[in-house]
Amino acid sequence: MPLHAVEIPELWMPHPLRVNPHLPGLRAESETWAREMGMLDAGDGRPERPIWTLTQFRAMTVDLLTAWTLPDASPDALRLNHRFNIWALAWDDYFAHAFKRTSDLQAAHDFTARLHAFLRPGEGVRPPEPVNAVERGIADLQRHLFPPRLAHWRQEFNRSLARYIDAGVEELTNSRTGRVPHLIDYAPFRRESFAAHTAPYSVELATGARIPERIRHSRTVRGLTAAFMDVMGLANDIASYEREVHEEHDVNNLVVVIGTSLGIPLREAVPASVHLVNSRMRDFEQHREEDVPLLARRAGLSPEERAELETWIGGACSFLSGLHAWYTGAPRYVPAEPSFPEQRLSAGPVDEPYRRGAGRHAATPPSAVGLGVDAEP
Repeated sequence: MPLHAVEIPELWMPHPLRVNPHLPGLRAESETWAREMGMLDAGDGRPERPIWTLTQFRAMTVDLLTAWTLPDASPDALRLNHRFNIWALAWDDYFAHAFKRTSDLQAAHDFTARLHAFLRPGEGVRPPEPVNAVERGIADLQRHLFPPRLAHWRQEFNRSLARYIDAGVEELTNSRTGRVPHLIDYAPFRRESFAAHTAPYSVELATGARIPERIRHSRTVRGLTAAFMDVMGLANDIASYEREVHEEHDVNNLVVVIGTSLGIPLREAVPASVHLVNSRMRDFEQHREEDVPLLARRAGLSPEERAELETWIGGACSFLSGLHAWYTGAPRYVPAEPSFPEQRLSAGPVDEPYRRGAGRHAATPPSAVGLGVDAEP
């Protein structure tokens, strides 16, 4: 049954959309970089097939994704995050075309093993020579991703990237065997397969702020960041359901996982999936509004530390709002002429009210029942 045959509740987003003022310069620069990496046809006689046509690339509106998720980023930070977003989508589309559609598990293993060699090899160890667009992209990003003030993120960020690319092989294994992950296991796995663990780094890079070290590993902050990452990846599953399930025959999707784990049909699994995402958004809001301020008082954070924490959390809110706008408006997820505009996650084309931060961002959450997170500090 196609998704548009099911009545879909609205995904809740309480934070207004803001747009980075440096958006106008992103598209041309990103097309140049994508061509240099081989993701777009460069017209230089390169034998490999590019990942996208120019029309496909522009339809993804990655420039909007970046400018919406990081409205306060400097031009340099915005450009770097934009290239990372392009690379992550390039990896996703390349992997789907080369391995998921062919079910070539051994080739997927070999491709993934080579990518690991580009993730900051040991001192004095040179990475291999890139042989395709995905390898060229990650090699280039590794040269630029780690400014000195964010050196503490280097190991953690690359560990997150390693989990991201490894998750592709696990997804392919599940699809080949028909093994649908269980709901209990799926949420933490989706944080890996969506590269959600890299998002806190993007927020730091964009805002210049970080969570104070003495509360970074507390239960409350872990709950906040877990909900932050879950909203990202699980909402993406709903937006990309038809492409992943019907075109790529993927079983690694929240709608499929809920339907199989709970033994319910699609007409019930779709709204249950939306309610679960909304529940995680409510968890994030509770941590942000109640639990984190309480933790900051108990930990005796200084005014400077509190200000930095608030800046980071504000950046995380903008990140979620920008993703929500992209999921519900980008042609990658919404057909140019949708036959069910009222039902497609409350989405139509990205219009002027959206750009002003009004429109579809509801002030109060829909009723939702889902998996919560213990909020003790």
